[in-house]
Amino acid sequence: MANTQTLGIEEQRIVVGRDRGRERALGRERLVEGLVAVSFLVVATVMAALLSSPRTFDATTVALLVGAYVVACRIQFEVADGGYTVPTQVILVPMLFVLPTPVVPLVVSLSWLIGRSVDYATGEASAHRAFHLFGDSWHAVGPALVLCAASAQTFSWDNWPIYVLALLSQFAFDFVSAAGRAYFIDRTSPLEQVRVMGLVYGLDGALAPIGLLGAYAAVTVMPAMSLLSLPLCAMLAWLANERRARIDQALELSSAYRGTALLLGDVVEAADAYTGSHSRGVVDLALAVSERLGLDRTQQRNVEFGALLHDVGKIAVPNEILNKPGPLDESEWEIIRRHTVEGERMLNRVGGVLGDVGRIVRSSHEHYDGRGYPDGLFAEEIPIEARVISCCDAYSAMTTDRAYRTAMATSAALAEVSRCAGTQFDPGVAATLVEVVRDSAAVPYSSASTASSSATTSPSRRMAASPS
Repeated sequence: MANTQTLGIEEQRIVVGRDRGRERALGRERLVEGLVAVSFLVVATVMAALLSSPRTFDATTVALLVGAYVVACRIQFEVADGGYTVPTQVILVPMLFVLPTPVVPLVVSLSWLIGRSVDYATGEASAHRAFHLFGDSWHAVGPALVLCAASAQTFSWDNWPIYVLALLSQFAFDFVSAAGRAYFIDRTSPLEQVRVMGLVYGLDGALAPIGLLGAYAAVTVMPAMSLLSLPLCAMLAWLANERRARIDQALELSSAYRGTALLLGDVVEAADAYTGSHSRGVVDLALAVSERLGLDRTQQRNVEFGALLHDVGKIAVPNEILNKPGPLDESEWEIIRRHTVEGERMLNRVGGVLGDVGRIVRSSHEHYDGRGYPDGLFAEEIPIEARVISCCDAYSAMTTDRAYRTAMATSAALAEVSRCAGTQFDPGVAATLVEVVRDSAAVPYSSASTASSSATTSPSRRMAASPS
């Protein structure tokens, strides 16, 4: 399994998703996926057996469309949370009008099994997850039921409102299946699934009209005309490969930045053991607070790097000042205050993401009332990432033994954070920190475990958080 400790939250989800797709499903995941697969097979079999169709089952046509579907399902666009979406819509729509509509869900599930067999054979996906693909085929049930119920199995442009309804039912059936699995397996909220499924449904919606054109050509000329969309699939395959290559490059670059950040953190710890361990402690708390505040992933990444490196400028501060057992005099304080500027300068020399983090490091000792240093920024002038780090840094310092005093009790430190809200700290950040500490008193926060649990264990083609 790839090492995720040097990756951020978003990158961890991609790596965890790729790795977990190669592992056997166990426990609750296996139970949930098994129930979803069995329920699909029951519904799809009943539809095929009991619902009538104006068309007969033709083996040649089925083989033709299954082959085309297999090609399309091999074209995978990776999305941010470790899953992927595929352009199978251009084949699914002709299937609904060329094959007997009630059998389409079963044909789709067969196509998926064939399409994924290469991954099972090569080890890219675990063969023990093959039964998950029946659950992934629920999206085909919705449109097939709508067309049967509306007596619209025969293609006609006059039925376009029914086709819109069929597309919406496809999204609905798919979302209920995907969101339900995500919730019962990983307790991922449906609202989170709405966000990650946007790309999936966007691609399906964009390709649906092309699928309708293919269906029209297949019905009016010959079934083979549904293959006219394959050149489009070839172009999409090239784009999907380009996207995957860019994601791989981004992961490598992110790992390099994180490795640099960790190296600098080790340098800080070597120079001053307290500062190094303190910075690592601030990271976990700051990530928990930023997640509770609803910061986006770029902001959370900046919080992570900024928390780890907010004291990196102390490398330039003499040890006799850092470890002085008594109070500092004004000249010594002036040297201490320069460490944020020095930290920004060092990170600017690295550049890239760490260059952006340099601004946050510079502002990590600003106060909400404008009385901090080095620039005297006020309230919203201070980057939100720096406001989070400032509050978490102070709390961590209060609850850690120092050379000149012992650690404060948690309750006393939280009371001090609340007292300084609106002066030293952003009131919203301070209140959130208090909530996080009280809620997680018994369970330490771990960014790595958060990423693992949020990457859905179901290998759905629709579920953007899937691991396969």
